[in-house]
Amino acid sequence: MANDWYRRYNPFGEQWHPLRWVRPFMRPKTLALLESCTIGLIAGLAAVLMKWGAAWVGTQRIAIATRSPVPALALAAVGVVGCWLAGWLVQRFSPDAGGSGIPQVKAKLAFGPILLDWRAVWVKLLATTLTLGSGLTLGRQGPTVHVGASIAAQLSRWIPTSPAYRRQTIAAGAAAGLAAGFNAPIAGVLFAVEELLHDVSGLTLGPALLAAFVGAVVAQSLGGDILPVSLNLSRVATEFTARDIPAYLLLGLLAGWLGANFNRGVIASLGLYRRLQWGLPERMALAGGITGLGMAMLPAAFWNYSWLREDLVLGGTAWQGAAIAFGAHFLLTLVAFGSGAPGGLFGPSLILGAALGSVVGALVGAPSIATYALAGMGAFFAAVSRVPITAIAIVFEMAADFNLVLPLTIGSTVAYLVADRLDSGSLYDRLLALKGLESEPIPDVDLLADLTAKDVMNHPVETLRASQTLETARQRFADSHHRGFPVVDDRGNLVGILTQSDITDLDAEDLAATDRVTAAMTPQPIAVQIDDRLSDIRFLLSRYKLGRLPVLEGQRLVGIVTRSDLLRVESKRLGGEINPQQPRRPAYAIYKTRGPNTGRSRILVPIANPAAALGLLRLALAIARDRQAEVECLHVMLVPLGQSPAETSIDPALVAPMRKLFERATRAGRQWHIPIHSQICLARDPAEAILEVIQRRRIDLVIMGWQGAIARPGLPVFGDSIARLLNDAPCEIMLVKWGEDLFKRPRIRQQEAVQAMLSLDRWLVPISGGPNVERALNLLPPLLGLTRSAAVTLCQVVPKVATSEEPDFSESAAQPWTTDLLDQATARLTKTSPTSVTALALCADQVAETILHLAESLDSQVIVLGASRESLLKQVIHGNLPATIAQQFQGTILVVRGPLTGNDSGQ
Repeated sequence: MANDWYRRYNPFGEQWHPLRWVRPFMRPKTLALLESCTIGLIAGLAAVLMKWGAAWVGTQRIAIATRSPVPALALAAVGVVGCWLAGWLVQRFSPDAGGSGIPQVKAKLAFGPILLDWRAVWVKLLATTLTLGSGLTLGRQGPTVHVGASIAAQLSRWIPTSPAYRRQTIAAGAAAGLAAGFNAPIAGVLFAVEELLHDVSGLTLGPALLAAFVGAVVAQSLGGDILPVSLNLSRVATEFTARDIPAYLLLGLLAGWLGANFNRGVIASLGLYRRLQWGLPERMALAGGITGLGMAMLPAAFWNYSWLREDLVLGGTAWQGAAIAFGAHFLLTLVAFGSGAPGGLFGPSLILGAALGSVVGALVGAPSIATYALAGMGAFFAAVSRVPITAIAIVFEMAADFNLVLPLTIGSTVAYLVADRLDSGSLYDRLLALKGLESEPIPDVDLLADLTAKDVMNHPVETLRASQTLETARQRFADSHHRGFPVVDDRGNLVGILTQSDITDLDAEDLAATDRVTAAMTPQPIAVQIDDRLSDIRFLLSRYKLGRLPVLEGQRLVGIVTRSDLLRVESKRLGGEINPQQPRRPAYAIYKTRGPNTGRSRILVPIANPAAALGLLRLALAIARDRQAEVECLHVMLVPLGQSPAETSIDPALVAPMRKLFERATRAGRQWHIPIHSQICLARDPAEAILEVIQRRRIDLVIMGWQGAIARPGLPVFGDSIARLLNDAPCEIMLVKWGEDLFKRPRIRQQEAVQAMLSLDRWLVPISGGPNVERALNLLPPLLGLTRSAAVTLCQVVPKVATSEEPDFSESAAQPWTTDLLDQATARLTKTSPTSVTALALCADQVAETILHLAESLDSQVIVLGASRESLLKQVIHGNLPATIAQQFQGTILVVRGPLTGNDSGQ
């Protein structure tokens, strides 16, 4: 493939091509080597930057505390400010950058919804630097693992590879990060194998070894030894004899017991912080303040713990000081990690192990405290992380002393067995479980076996009515890319399917254009139920050589599944984008009511402003009565980014007003004989929650309020949430911008506001053709039925030669070709609604200004815009027509966007 690419862009011959030097690097093996080296290089540089940055910030913290008359307040103040800023960076720019980073890497390797990219890299670097420099007793090795994996994930997006190789690349990045953090390349590879991938194949070891080696070399060359014990062990002797085995067994027992309780304390600390219901910056600021005050109670030598491990190993601290260091570090680490601060547990585990080993060595009267301290480091590390082989390798590589092999092996093995017996399972798996994620990847089985039609069907579906004529069907095929349409009756039940070949094969002498589609359709087509598995659907498509299968709920048509849908979902599963083992849960319901399921479709009314709720509900009821639909009311309560919606508790007093509003909506639904469903949910992102409800409840129309103004330059025209819905929601959407500033009036009763909002008599509807205009015209009759007398003006603005004259509103200025479009719209609206309809065709260059001028001259109260998806989001219509009109028109505006039926729907 590389040679073909080279020849295609080499018109002058192979020897003269200006990029001939690129050719050798395009080979797959060479590309993999370059990728591994690049990952290791960047990961090593990131580890050095993090080390230098944390050391500089920490030095400034100690200097401020030393010069301060009240060191305790200085330490606490620096901790609060620095940690709050770090928390703000994480919460604002990359919420997945909190914590140690290893659970995030494991989730990504299991195809979880975790984002690893350049943003995660720089946020993790800056936030961890601030966190550690501000005094939190956490380590930087976990964050370097996260940074290395994020670098690898970003590079894997630039260099297309298979999903399996992409997982290996991310694991290699994690190995490079750990190797750079500890200057231990072998330990980095072992950690990737033992904890992350559980795989020792050549594909795993090759990239991981190379990336880890490069990362360790870069880190050691630029940043020095992470723990220069090997340079100072000449001052002390390490020794091991058979009579020391009972002491090392005791050390392993104590490390295992304390490590298991340490992990339990981590989970308990996370739970305590969650009960506070604070954002990440506030939780981290609290942890920074507590840590500063706690350190102030210790001797000044403990204020900067960066060299504490070396002092403990080299015997520079008495056993009493080592015991104090263990207790203080144990508690302060739980306080720091539970807040969600970016920082790892590897460094604290080594300090705690060194302190524990020093205490045990002193109590048993060992001549070499260093041997016990180093063995304790490995033992406590193994007890916390549950990776005994990695623990042995890390300490051995840092100390470079063969006398430590047996003590390390005894202590680490015993500690691992005891800890796993007392508190089974990996701490990182438990941290993922708290977030609703799993750490194991998709098993190598049929990728579609556990999915159902509901997971991949297209909804809503473009259909033909059984009462429509064949001429109408021919026009639908001419205007659409679809090759087939389901045929439904007036109740929405499937009665047949009509394909393009059915129309093409018709004999004009046998069937007239006025005949119904039922004369040519295939009656009682093969269909599937919404809960049928995709493996069965795939069999039906293959067995009967079909291109599409309707999806039913009972007898009602709710979707359609095509061959392209199966290919798309299988591709997403291969790439890790779809994983039923890890469902994305953007919302968590805390209140829910359900009415009878008797409607043919569903209308969703998201409510953000309670004052406008009844007005939106009245519009929804009118349309629901016309469509024989159900109405779903939804209110989304936001939770901080750092919290899980499922684990956030809400004061019932905050929910009570919305519950009363929904009860009132239910009573209104009974009066209109329309089923009402309601739901209050917690979510981090309102757009995500609404999209999830649209998909799960199979919504056909969304009616929601819109302020009509841009918050500030640079933001999407309709705001982030509405723009997301317009871009991604598959169903029809109607935005409502109420006029006259009704909700800013003091002391206005809600019922009076509703009456004022719905007493809208003069309507202006710009016509430009297209399906969305038809959607707007379909919605007008039920909306006009809310008023006693309504006058509708249909207008079309067509461009003319540039001139400085004012727009010409006379009928003589209309272009001849526009009359057919206006006549059809007028006849259609007059037929469906007994209202006064006037049609105007105008010539002008400025569409928005012309519509505004016309609305002012007609004293219009409502403008209805049927705009396409492109015009709304990409500003194709003359500088964005809806935004321009919304900012200048004081009345009510309705913007209608039809359902998305992209070319990949394949009907």
